[in-house]
Amino acid sequence: MTTLTNKPLAPLLERLFAEAAEASPAMSAAVAGLSDEERSKLMRSKTGYIDLYARLKDVPLPVSRETGLLLYMLARSGGARNIVEFGTSFGISTLHLAAALRDNGGGRVVTTEFEPSKVARARRNLEAGGLADLVEIREGDALRTLAAGLPESIDLLLLDGAKALYPEILALVESRLRPGAFVVADNADYCPEYLAHVRSPASGYMSTPFGDDVELSMRLA
Repeated sequence: MTTLTNKPLAPLLERLFAEAAEASPAMSAAVAGLSDEERSKLMRSKTGYIDLYARLKDVPLPVSRETGLLLYMLARSGGARNIVEFGTSFGISTLHLAAALRDNGGGRVVTTEFEPSKVARARRNLEAGGLADLVEIREGDALRTLAAGLPESIDLLLLDGAKALYPEILALVESRLRPGAFVVADNADYCPEYLAHVRSPASGYMSTPFGDDVELSMRLA
């Protein structure tokens, strides 16, 4: 048995995933009328993503169930103690990561979120899941909140915020990634520059697509 499959976390995650599924029409409505090209531009542009995020500030933007399990398994198998997350939203991915730390014997997730109302929701969910003691939520622009005060050695990095910022967020954290650390980037196909970097033989990563929407990379040195 694990923290992930026991009360209070298991029923909480079921509820949160169900709520996210129910919110899908609201997400569709928020971008209704936009062409595929316009949506892609919003996702790929730093300024455009702020506009998109404003449209979705009350909508959960969770990882998939499969990606949540992947995060838990990677953190558990690697004995993770220090994890950094870019993009908290309502905290579903954060709950999976913190559950792995609990089952590893402790540690800290440093996560950052731009939208204050989502920070408040994530804090409540972490309290309800009994994992708040393992998580530090930093509110604001991730380029500032993650620029200092990170662990000396990071075991896992999750990128799930503004896709256009993936290269810059990785650059902030990269020197602290230990050899063998994992980097999980959700919807990385919206940031070709990021994919080009981690897939380059000279980048210091081994990287591959995982499932339909995740790029999984491992730091080699």
